[in-house]
Formats: sequence, structure tokens, C-alpha cells
Amino acid sequence: MLTCKQASQVISQSYDCRLSWRERWDLRIHLFICDACVRFARQMRFIRQAMRRFSREQAEADEQVRLSAEAAARIRQELDRQQNQ
Repeated sequence: MLTCKQASQVISQSYDCRLSWRERWDLRIHLFICDACVRFARQMRFIRQAMRRFSREQAEADEQVRLSAEAAARIRQELDRQQNQ
């Protein structure tokens, strides 16, 4: 049977790669009897979902911040003008 340390490592690994049937089985057994690791798994899932949501929101915000081609050209011209003075 997995220790809590091993279970937390397997939970973390499950987000990076597919677990073997043995790892999944051992983890299920451990989670059946260990409330602390169930909470850890929920927290990991929450953090992962929050990071995905944050990443999507950042991408949307980046799209909203982009300058138009005309604005970028005006800024470029002004910077060139200041360098030539």
C-alpha cells in the first residue's frame, strides 16, 4: 500500500503522464482510506483548473491589449524621431 508521500507523488505524476493500472489501483485504495490525500488531490485539481482559467484569461487580455497597426506605426515613428534628434 502507498504511503501518503508516495500517493502525493503519484497524484502529481498523474497530471504529467498516464498512470499504469497498478498505480491507479494503488492510488484508489489509498484514497479510499486517507482523507488527507483526498484533500490534497482536490487541491491539486483546483490549482490546475485555476491555472488553466488564468492562462485563458491572460490570453484574452493580451488580445485586448494589442495595438492596431496604425498605432504601432505612430509609436515607431515617434521613437525614430526622438532618436534622430
